[in-house]
Amino acid sequence: MNRHHWWRDAVIYQVYVRSFLDSTGDGIGDLAGVRTGLPYLKKLGVDGIWLSPFYPSPQHDHGYDVADYCGVDPVFGDLDEFDRLIGTARRLGIKVLLDIVPNHCSSEHPWFRQALAAAPGSPERARFHFADGRGPDGDEPPNNWHAMFGGPAWTRVTEPDGRPGQWYLHMFTPEQPDWNWRDPEVAAEFDRTLRFWLDRGVDGFRIDVAAGLFKHPELPDSPDPEADARTRDSVNPLAWNQPEVHDVWRHWRAVCEEYTARDGRERLLVGEVSVPSAREHAKYVRPDELHQAFFFDLLGAPWDADAFRKVISEAMQDIAGTGSTVTWVLNNHDQVRTVTRYGEPTPESSGLGPARARAAALLMLALPGAAYIYQGEELGLPEVVDLPDDVLTDPIFRRTGSRARIRDGCRVPLPWSGQASPFGFTSGTEAARPWLPQPDWFAEYATDRALADTRSFWHLYRDGLQLRAALDQLGDGPLRWLDTQPGVLAFVRGDDLVCAVNFGTAPVPAPVDGVPLLASGPCPPGVLPGSTAAWWITGT
Repeated sequence: MNRHHWWRDAVIYQVYVRSFLDSTGDGIGDLAGVRTGLPYLKKLGVDGIWLSPFYPSPQHDHGYDVADYCGVDPVFGDLDEFDRLIGTARRLGIKVLLDIVPNHCSSEHPWFRQALAAAPGSPERARFHFADGRGPDGDEPPNNWHAMFGGPAWTRVTEPDGRPGQWYLHMFTPEQPDWNWRDPEVAAEFDRTLRFWLDRGVDGFRIDVAAGLFKHPELPDSPDPEADARTRDSVNPLAWNQPEVHDVWRHWRAVCEEYTARDGRERLLVGEVSVPSAREHAKYVRPDELHQAFFFDLLGAPWDADAFRKVISEAMQDIAGTGSTVTWVLNNHDQVRTVTRYGEPTPESSGLGPARARAAALLMLALPGAAYIYQGEELGLPEVVDLPDDVLTDPIFRRTGSRARIRDGCRVPLPWSGQASPFGFTSGTEAARPWLPQPDWFAEYATDRALADTRSFWHLYRDGLQLRAALDQLGDGPLRWLDTQPGVLAFVRGDDLVCAVNFGTAPVPAPVDGVPLLASGPCPPGVLPGSTAAWWITGT
């Protein structure tokens, strides 16, 4: 496997810090808990971790509303604990990526407070998107845009003299005002932020809303103002994917290259890029921009062999064609967990979620490029779909009143051991139980049970990761499709390693002769059961 550019075929584990492991007993995961869990992740076999935001924040969107980009919220620890985490990860050979949020900050960020106290047209307000309202009294928003999390994308402020005043833009929630990247002070401040964390030893950054930052300079009305809220995606072409954003990534790439030149350690930029096509996606990973960007089309594909082949082929053609590698992902902290998602589409698919999730995991790990695993996927955790309304924390629920596509269910704290909550997640008292309640059935998925059961999801992931690291055919490199019967997807890596997936329900003859190395379920030689994936060495 090519390790000169470690990120090209790296497998990164996403740590949602507040739900990983609690070291203090307050019911909220923290950096010391992450450090304690690093040997577990080393044993699993991942190359690195991506930490969700742990910066000082009022937690209106669980850290994605940042009040200070260069600190640690006391609920998660402090900078000394962060430095200890970096040191432990370095000793274990685990890379550490931070989640950086450049599209918006917290309404409690000092610069936004200064903007509220300043006058219209001031330099303080120029750092954000402040605008006069429409209508005779300015009591209508400056345009018709809607926020992704529901409601209008504008909030009116009360001026220092007590009069109703201007409006400010927030594409998510009012507690998350959008930065104005056309103001040079904003770019300079994020340059300082990058260097602060690079100087502390991080290996790179996952960039939130990487297709955002710039808005159309005239802030015109949208022909489909509710598109973002309806799709829960960044599709408003006036608010996202503006051409100027590429200049930012060129500069950030240059900063990373500067640090790499100093000590030879490559720093990684991976973007959360939501754009209309693989071809548009490819623009973000040109040689002088982001190293990688999450390819979400695989995550969104229906369980269908033709659909999977189409999105994989487009990614290989358009994204890998830039010289980057595709960054595959099946789940993250914003999505319904894979086991549940694959069991939902039709009544006929009920009960097939676990088998499909196992097959998809092997498929993803066999593809050329990098892969990201969300915490708990290696345990086969399903979504918690019946959380009571009074414990929900997702701002989408707070702003819309709807439970549709809320994200709390995939963020329930991990079960580590035992038969009852808190399942080893926290040693706190009853008053300090996990911040989201864990269901009783979590006992079936606890880490200690998964480690002891060689048929578990955990062993499938671990064995797949070990083979991926050991076999030259896997990781970075080309892919060649095989002709198969309908409902079966198969491709060759190298000269002799085949990944085959049966998307149907009936067993079919395996598409190749050879020796099965690894299967997502019982896979006798020569047979590929339904909803199963297998890796085979053909011997040719």
